[in-house]
Amino acid sequence: MRLPIIAAALIALAPAAHADEITVFAAASLKTALDEIATEWQKSHKDTLVISYAGSSQLAKQIQEGAPADLFISASTDWMDALQESGDIDTATRKDLLGNTLVLIGHGTPAAADVTQLPTLLGDGKLAMALVDSVPAGVYGKQSLEALGLWSQVEPQVAQADNVRAALQLVATGEAPLGIVYGSDAVAEKDVAVVGTFPADSHDPITYPGAVTTSADTAQAAAFLNSLTQEPAKSIFEAQGFTVTP
Repeated sequence: MRLPIIAAALIALAPAAHADEITVFAAASLKTALDEIATEWQKSHKDTLVISYAGSSQLAKQIQEGAPADLFISASTDWMDALQESGDIDTATRKDLLGNTLVLIGHGTPAAADVTQLPTLLGDGKLAMALVDSVPAGVYGKQSLEALGLWSQVEPQVAQADNVRAALQLVATGEAPLGIVYGSDAVAEKDVAVVGTFPADSHDPITYPGAVTTSADTAQAAAFLNSLTQEPAKSIFEAQGFTVTP
């Protein structure tokens, strides 16, 4: 009679289920939406999501140097391509998740204007941008300004930030009167408003690819990635100004 009792005791002491920790490296512009999505995910999953936000270039380089990320979501196909070439992502899991727009923002409630009037609107002030040679939002912004023939006029006044959310904060706090960020960033910050939108054909398409890394510690990373184009994530992204890739 003692054996069943012992067995029952052992079962009671066993953990209910194995829970994984999923480490996500994500572009800074995803923070507001992805934090909300992570909260919803963890209501129905035992896994713990640990999300690190920074410029896509910085995160990609960290992964190449061996940082323990299970999943990478970039704001640029270029940095995902770089990880694919270096063998740091599982190419079978790679997928395009989101799109975005590029906007000119101002502190407070500025009047709407044509973005081609940027030099006049800027005056002697600073133009906040993410790093124009490496961070996707900055790269797209420079591309657009060059295409519109404005870059040479405003370049001396550009205040570069490590990532797009840092550029957003320069405008939100009034340190820079204007800035170039994603449309989703403007939605996330109450102290800025959109002055105008840059033409989509003035810069490369803004695409957010995601992929599981080859060093991923958990199979659940792929499950979380796949959930990002489904409900409730889809609605959360759309409410924050992103477009969700079918």
